[in-house]
Formats: sequence, structure tokens, C-alpha cells
Amino acid sequence: MTTQSAPWRMPPEWHPQTLLWIGFPHIAAEWGGAFDRAQQQIATFANAVAQSGQDVRLIVRDDANAARARALTSAKVTLETRVYGDVWLRDTGPLVVCDGAGGRAARLFGFNGWGGKYLMPGDQEIGADLSAGAGLPATRADWVLEGGALDGDGTGLVATTEQCLLNPNRNPHLSRGDLEMRLARDLGYDRVLWLGEGLINDHTDGHVDNLARFVGANRLALPRATGRDDPNAAIYADAAARARDFGVEVVEVPSPGRIETDGMIQPASYMNFVVTTHCVIVPVFGSPHDADGVAAIAALFPGRDTIGLMGDAVLAGGGGFHCSSQHLPRA
Repeated sequence: MTTQSAPWRMPPEWHPQTLLWIGFPHIAAEWGGAFDRAQQQIATFANAVAQSGQDVRLIVRDDANAARARALTSAKVTLETRVYGDVWLRDTGPLVVCDGAGGRAARLFGFNGWGGKYLMPGDQEIGADLSAGAGLPATRADWVLEGGALDGDGTGLVATTEQCLLNPNRNPHLSRGDLEMRLARDLGYDRVLWLGEGLINDHTDGHVDNLARFVGANRLALPRATGRDDPNAAIYADAAARARDFGVEVVEVPSPGRIETDGMIQPASYMNFVVTTHCVIVPVFGSPHDADGVAAIAALFPGRDTIGLMGDAVLAGGGGFHCSSQHLPRA
């Protein structure tokens, strides 16, 4: 009798974690006038997770960057100096799968700067570097994928957007069926919920972690438009309809509403929250809906402290707290 090995699968984000990697801003030109505040907000994020009792590894670029990070963080935050470009480790870091029998392994993917927009030295290597530092065996897949483009519920169900995964600037040679096959082969996702567009002006081409997040098995949190001028109202409605048609339970969370900088709509979203072992960190933006958004997410994770932290400066660099971090699940 042959014993079949357990399948490799990405656990959901609420699975207990060994540590959380967070990228610390180091290229001032990428942040404009928001650079110092972005560093402060990332440090506050790292401090909050470390204070909860979880191991936090704040990734810094060099000695000067480390000195700045050390001045802003508590002794509970561990600094690791590594070569990386941008801070968005959700997209450049390793995706870790578990086999249910104590094994963990890193999956590394091609990275092309979100379709050729922003490619910096170190971004293609940081995933392998972090994997090696954690002692993870790693394999590299034959296609382009960013971690923020996916969100799974731990049962083999994953959500993504057509705008991103089917974008010809990523894998023009792969069909929808090809991508579904690779998601199953490399990450253990055997069912794909295809949402449509991501948020307006999201330079990632619509990453799902800014739009929709699983909060339980077959249970998806989605924004609800707030105000008549919410620029993403139709996008939210379309995503909710697709999820319900797929048989997924939808839980609505108030959106931040219309957030603009110098007349440009910003892709601000409470959906860019981070689930850690003991707490949930939610980005807020000075919107009148911040308190309602944080409260709605807190209700979805009753066993964890939910903390709203200002994330407007991080957003100015093109992402949020979830984008800047990557977790290592426990075996």
C-alpha cells in the first residue's frame, strides 16, 4: 500500500506565524515629500506587531538606513540588512507553502516590476535571500506573479483579479487555464475566484489585496461604497456580484470613500490590512469612515486586537501595510 504525501498549500494569513518581514523605505526619491513620514508609519507598524508578541524582521538597506530604523523602533523589532529595491515584500518576498506534516517550502516567482513600471536592483533577488535566511528550501516557478495579486482561504480557494493576472504585461503567453493550472501546481490553489477590476489608480494593475480579502473559509470581505462620490462604487459592486455568483459569502466593510491628493484619486483601502498571530493592523487615512472601517474588520477577527494606524504616507509610495510585509507561517 502506497502512502500519498500531503499536498503543498499556502495556509491562510490567519494561520499562526513564525515571523513577519517588513520592508523599510530607503530610497527618498520614490516617496517625494512623504519619505520621512513613510518611514515613521512603517516603524509604527513594526512596533505594533512586535509589541503583540510576534517576531518582526524589519528589512533595512544599509548602515544609515538601519540607524534611522533603530531610532524609530523598539528593541523588540529585529533589523536585518539586505539588498532590496522597493519595500513591497508582499510582491517580491517568498510565498511559503506547508504540507500539513511539518514541512515548509518557499515558492519564488518571476518579478518584472509590476509589468515593467518599477524595477529596482535587488527586487528580483530578495525573495531567495529571505528564504535562505529562514532556512527554507526554495523552488522558482516559470511565470511572473506578485503575492499581493492573490488571497486564499486555506481550503484551496483563491481570489484574484482579471485586471492583474490576465494583464499582458505579466504573462502574455499564458491563458486563464494555464494560470489556473500553475496556481494549483505551485501553491495548491484548486479553485479560482476571478474578480474583475482593482481599485482606480492602483499601479499594481489591480492587486486583490487592496480590494478583497478572505476572513474565513469561503468568506470574503469586500468594501461597501461610502458617499455618492466613492470612485470605486461600481468596482465594489461587480466584485461582490462575482463572489456571490461563485458561492462565496460576502461580508461588507465600509470603504474610506473618496481620497484625493492634488486632485488625483488615491487607491486607499482598509482591505490592505495585515493579519498577524496576535493582532490585525488596518491602514487609516484621516477619512471620516476610518473608525467604522476598523470596527468592521475587528468584528471579523474577534480573537485578535485590531489596530488602526495612519497609512497615508505609505500610500503615497504606492502601497499599504500589507504590501510592505510578508509573513512566514508556522509549519
